[in-house]
Amino acid sequence: MNVTFLECSQCGQRHERGVLHNLCRACGKPLLVRYDLDRAARALDRTELAGRAANLWRYRELLPVVGAANVTTLGEGWTPLLPAANLGAKLGLERLYLKDESANPTGSFKARGMAVAVAMARELGARRLAVPSAGNAAGALAAYAARAGLPATIFLPRDAPEANRVECRLSGAEVVLVDGIVDDCARMLAAGAERNGWFDVSTLKEPYRIEGKKTMGYELAEQLDWELPEVIVYPTGGGTGLIGMWKAFDEMQQIGWIDARRPRMIVVQPSGCAPIAAAFEAGADTAAAVPDPHTLAAGLRIPKPLGDFLILDVVRRSGGRALAVDDAEILAAVEELASAEGVFAAPEGAACVPALRRLQQLGEVQPGDRVVLFNTGSGVKYLDLWRDTATEPPPAASEPALRHYTTRRTSTEDSPGPARDPGWPSAGTT
Repeated sequence: MNVTFLECSQCGQRHERGVLHNLCRACGKPLLVRYDLDRAARALDRTELAGRAANLWRYRELLPVVGAANVTTLGEGWTPLLPAANLGAKLGLERLYLKDESANPTGSFKARGMAVAVAMARELGARRLAVPSAGNAAGALAAYAARAGLPATIFLPRDAPEANRVECRLSGAEVVLVDGIVDDCARMLAAGAERNGWFDVSTLKEPYRIEGKKTMGYELAEQLDWELPEVIVYPTGGGTGLIGMWKAFDEMQQIGWIDARRPRMIVVQPSGCAPIAAAFEAGADTAAAVPDPHTLAAGLRIPKPLGDFLILDVVRRSGGRALAVDDAEILAAVEELASAEGVFAAPEGAACVPALRRLQQLGEVQPGDRVVLFNTGSGVKYLDLWRDTATEPPPAASEPALRHYTTRRTSTEDSPGPARDPGWPSAGTT
């Protein structure tokens, strides 16, 4: 076991390993897992990774789970890093990539954090798990709790995406719908936690979801041959992924896998709920709560992240910035990503596209920069957004068109088969 202790992210107080923890006992801020990185470096050379399973557990020496029997996995991690050449050509960018987290189990990056959090909760003796969620974290907890054989209670806003409500119920979780936003869900959980024996696995309220999310940083470095990009554009609600990746970069430098260069970390939020963007522009170290948060990107409707000070610190240390984009821009970007790259992104991930355009307008992204956009989830989870605005179905095919497609061709000259079609890709082409 390479974990040495847990450290408060604000006051620095140490907390013992091997015990269930939520927030710092002294100041109530998030805890971070600290490792014996010298020992981890001796145990694992990065060249050995190629022979390991293509999931986040390939980095097990840098993860907290002790017993292999407690690993709770559905195959999460090692998501594709896709060259976005078509979108890049439109934007005049030569090296644009999309890290597609929709390929995770349960359809979002939340699977990473919940895989590790549930494994640790199980290892440390938790009996019942609970979470307040805007959507995808709920589905991920329900799935991983089911996998681990632990009961889970999920608090969801009543207007959470239908897909999230369905997947929670089908996974056997108890679902409580709340009139309000995720903060109201959190208050309801807290009020009943002691009475019901719930262990709270909320964003940053336990120390291990961040450990699962940090593997995005490890993967990105490995997939880019250990050279980080110039810019990372990341949709940010609670901020666990952003904080986790920054932690991963520091760990990798300490064990000699990468050098000291860092990407500029760009936070993207919707204009109807942009506490980090507002704090960044104001030069503040913490964010003020958004009084009336509203956005169609459910996962970004977080009025005041618990880790606001950590997010802002990462943005400033990296030379990045925080931006807000409108819901209309986000919806248009969902269609643009799907038509340009074949990726049906969640609204949260699609928000990166208008943010990237804004960066170009500001002169902060150059044509030769290597830029990575993060799509944090699948657009399939948000079909209800298009239910009321769906276009009319296309008209039925005309009789001549039907005859064209249904008449059997008898001439080999007319055969459209791949063997005779000069435009058919040959083996080995893409």
